[in-house]
Order: sequence, then C-alpha cells, then structure tokens
Amino acid sequence: MRIAIAGSHGLIGSALAESLTRSGNEVVRLVREPVTGQDQIRWDPETFGIPPGALRGVDAVIGLGGKNLGNGRWSGSFKQQLRDSRIPPTTVLAEAVHEAQIPVFINASATGYYGDTGDEVATETTPPGEGFLAELTTDWEAATIPAQQARIVRLRTAPVLARRGGLLGRLRPLYRLGLGGPIGDGQQFFSWISLPDAVGAIEHALHDDLINGPMNLSAPQQVRYGDFSEQLARQLHRPSLLRVPAALARLVAGELVDGLVLTSSRVEPAVLTSRGYVFEHPTLAAALEYADA
Repeated sequence: MRIAIAGSHGLIGSALAESLTRSGNEVVRLVREPVTGQDQIRWDPETFGIPPGALRGVDAVIGLGGKNLGNGRWSGSFKQQLRDSRIPPTTVLAEAVHEAQIPVFINASATGYYGDTGDEVATETTPPGEGFLAELTTDWEAATIPAQQARIVRLRTAPVLARRGGLLGRLRPLYRLGLGGPIGDGQQFFSWISLPDAVGAIEHALHDDLINGPMNLSAPQQVRYGDFSEQLARQLHRPSLLRVPAALARLVAGELVDGLVLTSSRVEPAVLTSRGYVFEHPTLAAALEYADA
C-alpha cells in the first residue's frame, strides 16, 4: 500500500511509519518544512493546503497531528492553539481525501471525548462527555466529515506508554527522585496503551474493512491512578509515598490537571477486541516492563 502520514515525526507517527515501511508499504510523509526526499510532500493547512494531485496513487491517509495537551497551562490562548493544531489541519486532510477519492482515512482523536466516566465503562457507542476535551475531540472528529466517501476510522487514543517520550518520559524523572505518587485520591480510572499496541492497532484498522467510525486506542485493562502510580514506582524500584492533593495540583497546573489527571477515564477497546486484535501488552505490568527494557 501507499500510505500518506501527517504527524509522522510524533511519538506514534514515527513508530508507525517505521513499522509500515518494514512491512513493505510505501510511506509518504506530509511535512510542513521544505521537502528533503521523494518520500515527502509539503503541505501547509493555514495557507495552500495540499497541492492538487499530490495524493494521487495513495491508498490511505493517516492524520496524527496536534499540539501536545500537556505542553502548557490551559489558558484561553493555549486552548485555541490546541484547536487550531487539530481542527483546520484535519479539515484540509479530509477535503484532500475526498478530492483524491482515497478509500481510507484514519485520523487521531482522544479518549477525552468521553469526559469523566467515573466508574462506568466507556465504549465506542458511549456519547460524548462534558468539558473542554470532550468539546475539542467532538469538533476534531467532525472535521473528518468532508471525507465521508472514505472509510473513516477515528482513533480515540489513551495516553501512550513508550520507552522514550510520551507520558512516561515526563513521569520517570520524578519517580526516580522519589517524588512520584497519586494525584488527588488516586481512585480515578486511568486508561492507557503501549506504543507497540497503538501502532499494531492502527495497522489492524488499516487492513480491516469492517472497522469504520470511532475506535478506542486503549488497552483492555483499566486501572485506578493510585494503582498506576504504585506499579510505575515498583517498576523503577522507587517508593510511591508522595500524594499530591487535588487542590495543590490545580494551583500549580490549573485546568490541565482536571482534564488529564483527575478525570476518571475507564475506556474499553470494544471495537478492537471484537475485530480480533490481540494485544501485545494487555496489562499495565506488561506495558511497564516493555517500557523499562
């Protein structure tokens, strides 16, 4: 297959591009800087979009862009940056997919779509929740609509556990200093997925014509955040004694803490399991062992 990827330099995108190439596919990278090779196409969602005819012969487009949610306090201007980095680029990709009549469009979204699920399990049929992330992801998914002639897969992605970068890249230094621990009461559910499973699940969706619509990119085991903290500390041979009160966390990081940490996210990958995907790391212990190798 000839597959175009936007966001190919990110955590998931770089690993996916490498895996697809290793499997014999031709990967074309959509880049915003001047091209440096024949495997690249320059695009700019804010100005000229994607050059006409640039996607000719492409079998699938995968959009994985978007400014990192944890890269700043959620001020009004930062929230607008988060929207601008997701919605207009997705619209440009969707319109290009439609114009080129590309049969498959896979685009990023997030488990934040469900808002705070409490102790309830959220599957792909669960309606959107409340709050900034739920509104953002709802609008983000709606931006794929111009490509409605294609099979559209919307990747509702949980935090990704990887050997380098991602969530663990931020947490490991704190835990190694003995400064890690639950935030709030630690009873909120935490959904996650290992990087190899994120890549494997996207490839599975790429080839399964019956996967159409939202797909939770999350592991089958959801844990409470206190358990996640304890297992991470144990994997790093450090204590997990420091509990950060919710009020203090909000004082330091603002609304971001509510949206990303204190919110309970109990998300089940119902579509993936029903379509026969076998997880390489179905448990948190297995994912942390992989990430620490």
